Amino acid sequence: MPAATQPTAKRPEFPVRRPLKRPAVHPGALMREILEDHLNLTIAEAARRMGVSRPALYAVLNGTAAVTAEMALRFARLTGGAPELYLNMQTGYDLEAARQRLKEAEAAPAAT
Repeated sequence: MPAATQPTAKRPEFPVRRPLKRPAVHPGALMREILEDHLNLTIAEAARRMGVSRPALYAVLNGTAAVTAEMALRFARLTGGAPELYLNMQTGYDLEAARQRLKEAEAAPAAT
């Protein structure tokens, strides 16, 4: 016998505001969190497994160097993630930094 179906109450719809106003985050912050909190790897061990120098990985994790396609591929191979995530985060971070620099340049008095 089929189970009796009761009419479900319609849920209220809430407006979605897009895009969300969040500051861009350097992908190194996420990569560091993955290494430290989820994989429990030191930077030196992660660099060794990835086949990169420790200073190169350290610079990315600290946000002083950009994530390259090669670094994203190596990190994704280590973690099992998608390299596109790190590259998209880097693009968003770079775009936000460029917007900020342009805004500051336009706000500065023009030198004549």
